[in-house]
Amino acid sequence: MFNVAPGDVVQQVKNAEANYVIQKNDLLRLDVNTNLGEKIIDPNLESFKQGAGGQGQAKESETYLVDINGMVKLPMVSEIKLEGLTLKQAEEVLQKEYSKFYREPFVTLAYTNKRVIVLGAPGGQVIPLANENTRLTEVLALAKGFATEAKAHNIRVLRGDKVFIADFSTFAGYLKNDMIMTPGDIVYVEPVRRPLSESLREYGPLVSIVTSLATLVVVILQVDNNNN
Repeated sequence: MFNVAPGDVVQQVKNAEANYVIQKNDLLRLDVNTNLGEKIIDPNLESFKQGAGGQGQAKESETYLVDINGMVKLPMVSEIKLEGLTLKQAEEVLQKEYSKFYREPFVTLAYTNKRVIVLGAPGGQVIPLANENTRLTEVLALAKGFATEAKAHNIRVLRGDKVFIADFSTFAGYLKNDMIMTPGDIVYVEPVRRPLSESLREYGPLVSIVTSLATLVVVILQVDNNNN
């Protein structure tokens, strides 16, 4: 479907999510675990509430809002600025903070707002859905998907186990295929393959080294001839 293995698509989605840059009004889910993978029961010591029968009932995962100043109020570490960091960078920051309370904690952050993942020509990106009527063209514009490196006639939307193919190479195609996006959609924009330019990028450093060596040899030969 994507001309890549299913496992590669999953990995690309994970990479895109990890590289998402935290913004104001984002909702984040926080998990803190030991280095052995054991979940630390609630950083604020309130994960378990006593039920009527005296048995503990697990509290649902909370989400934490990034306020207008880019700050997030989290259990135990109080307020901390996370705006402008990727999820991975924020995890590293929080890991250091929770190290003050736990030995070798493992922190994971998840972005819980409604969003769409864009893969392919624009690179892996997470695009927040600002409203319920966000269309495919808006998502592609935000991801800078309409570039010379993208095939406008072969845009695919993965929604659950369904795949939709959109052709934006014509105005009629735009009118027909500009669908409303739903949270969790994966958009794949097929890149234009340019074998020559790709080869130059791949072998460019080698060509540069060979050229430098050839120039050095020519200079040495010229100096040798002048001395003779």
